[in-house]
Order: sequence, then C-alpha cells, then structure tokens
Amino acid sequence: MKRIATVLIASCALSAWADGLKDLEDFVRNTKSGRAEFTQVVTSPPKAGESARSKTSSGSFEFLRPNRFKFVYQKPFEQTIVADGQTLWLYDADLKQATARSQSQALGTTPAALIASAPGLKALQAEFTLSAMPDAQGQQWVLATPKTKDGQLQSVRIGFRAGALAALEILDSFGQKSVLSFGTFQANAALDASHFQFKPPPGADVIRQ
Repeated sequence: MKRIATVLIASCALSAWADGLKDLEDFVRNTKSGRAEFTQVVTSPPKAGESARSKTSSGSFEFLRPNRFKFVYQKPFEQTIVADGQTLWLYDADLKQATARSQSQALGTTPAALIASAPGLKALQAEFTLSAMPDAQGQQWVLATPKTKDGQLQSVRIGFRAGALAALEILDSFGQKSVLSFGTFQANAALDASHFQFKPPPGADVIRQ
C-alpha cells in the first residue's frame, strides 16, 4: 500500500507539472493576439560589499501572432519597443532616439519569441528546451532554456494562471533577473497589423543596426 501511495503521489505531481507545458501549447496555438498591463522588476546581481539592487517599471503589452508585438513603458521612463513583422524598433522618448534592427536577426531566442512571435510549439522547440516546472504562487510554470549557448539569455520561466499568461521570469547571462507580472490578460483582442507600425517622431535621431 505504501508503495502504491508513493506511485500515486508521484503520478499526481507529474500531472500537475505537465499542466504548464499544456498551457504553453494551448496559448501558442489558440491565442492569436492579446494585451495586458505589466509591472517589471529588474534585479542586478550584488557587487562586492553591496546588496542586490532592483528597479521597477510599468507599462502595457500587446501582440499579434506570429511576429508583431509592442511593449510601451510608461513609468519611470517612456520607452517603446515595437516589432512590425520586419523591423524591431526601440524608441527612447527622453533621448528622442529610435533604434531599428532586423527583426529576424533579433528575436530568435528571446522572451518575445516565446510568448508572441512563435507560430507554434514546434517552432519554440527548435530554439528552446522546454521543461515543466512544479506549480508555485498559484501558477503553472514552464522553463525555457535556449539551445544556443552564445546568447545573452540564460533562461526564461513562463507562468500561467488558469491558462492565461501571468508572468515571465528572465535570467540573462550576466546574472540579471527580470520579472514581468501581467495584469488581467485579454486574449484574442481585436488588433490588426497597422497597430504595430512605428514611425519615429519628427526630430528623433534614427539609428539603424
């Protein structure tokens, strides 16, 4: 009986862990667009004799699968990151500077590819090793580790709550951790491609890389 109970407990645990992978698969397959408010906390690794330092920002996030998304940071500084399908734009309002990069070269193994750009789970598995994680904080988690080891991304944890995107925990190769917590997620929002077009404001410096 004790052995049977142990097997049952292990089976239940594996089922719970697998929910995160199923949530990710369902999210990529069924959620064609979405929007949510977010809060981001970035924590840098402590320097010698100092404690870790954190910075908090907030804004909104929208995407249209397979290759368009927009992050609009409102506090404490205004920044916009937009992918229009061809070009990835970063606009800093304080500097009045817009940087443009080829989207295909910039997004392969990034958190944006995980939640907004990939057309399906197979596309994600070509770039990431995906592993179910134990439930925590009322969420189901998936760990995504890039298959290429020469990038700046070490790992990403994706959290789902009741099937909806709830959190991203990003760890880069320098030990910096960025946690994005999403508010109420609106799945399959009415968005079209024109919403993700970016035009640098008059007078802005434009840098193309």
